[in-house]
Amino acid sequence: MPNAIVIGAGVGGLSAAVALQRRGWTVTVAERAPALENVGAGLAIAPNGLRALDVLGLGDRVRSLAALQGTAGIQRPDGRWISRTDAAAAEARYGLPTIVVHRAELITLLAGALGDADLRLGLAVSDVDPATGTVVTPGGPLTGDLVVAADGLQSAVRRKLFPETPGPVYTGVTSWRFVVPRPPGALEMSETWGDGAVVGVVNLGDDRVYCYATAPSPPGERAEDERAELLRWFGGWHEPIPSLIAAAGEIIRTDIRCLDRRPPRFHAGRVALLGDAAHAMTPNLGQGACQAVEDAVVLAAHAGDLPAYTRERSPRTATIAAASRRIGRMAALRGPAAALRNAGMALAGRLGPNLVLRQMDPVFSWRPPA
Repeated sequence: MPNAIVIGAGVGGLSAAVALQRRGWTVTVAERAPALENVGAGLAIAPNGLRALDVLGLGDRVRSLAALQGTAGIQRPDGRWISRTDAAAAEARYGLPTIVVHRAELITLLAGALGDADLRLGLAVSDVDPATGTVVTPGGPLTGDLVVAADGLQSAVRRKLFPETPGPVYTGVTSWRFVVPRPPGALEMSETWGDGAVVGVVNLGDDRVYCYATAPSPPGERAEDERAELLRWFGGWHEPIPSLIAAAGEIIRTDIRCLDRRPPRFHAGRVALLGDAAHAMTPNLGQGACQAVEDAVVLAAHAGDLPAYTRERSPRTATIAAASRRIGRMAALRGPAAALRNAGMALAGRLGPNLVLRQMDPVFSWRPPA
């Protein structure tokens, strides 16, 4: 049986391990952390991501966690709607719903599907030889017919293979994420776009609410009290935003970085880059996790032909990353430019929800390889 070494046990790495196992590979996963991550907040699994999870045998289990229901859309800080879409119309168009789950829940599902894969926690990788597939660790070298580098945004493997490729860039925007109990009453999924800042509110389906926010900030800046900082930014916005912020306990703050220039290929020798290591993108389309799982499924299908993996994945992820970056720049507009943006989105919404949905056709309509 061919064997693979997977570096990293995040969503992408675990998905790759499951996908390769299901195609008959022996898999070893090396994760530098001493335990599988139980951190993070919500992430969206759109129809394309669900199709990829179906290949891993996990689609039905994720669908059982609940789906977006009712209307969703974009609001102004005073609560007026700029545009709205219907989750049922989206599901009818793409044949599958969009599910929002807690990251830790997805990690648990993927880890549970590993079967007899050799998951080695607390094992850091210090070097990789793409010619031989040798991975250097403190416990000794490991050698694979395939090495999957799913080592994230700051991928050391990407730097080793493609030193001429610039690292991640700061987008000028920081983000906050938190999960709180769902308050009584109706709660619609929405993003609220203000002057350079955004707040999103999404039901997780388990009586919790996932909230995220972005705002311009110098890189690395942190507040002594992040909840107070959020209230400073958003305390005057429409309800339930101030109440949800006031209920927040743990708040995760992360500066948003992405790869504006990606490596020329997603492979070198026996090594394949996957997920953020290959194409870290901004979160504005909610496609980071979906693209990592897509990568895993396509890589497993082309594990014996890595150039084919690059040919299939590089153009698609480039297009999606560029679209996400454009939306992020739109969300960061301020002053008169923000007012023009809102007017344009409102006009598009009045022309009909199908116009808005059609823009997502190339993303959501993806099908996995046979």
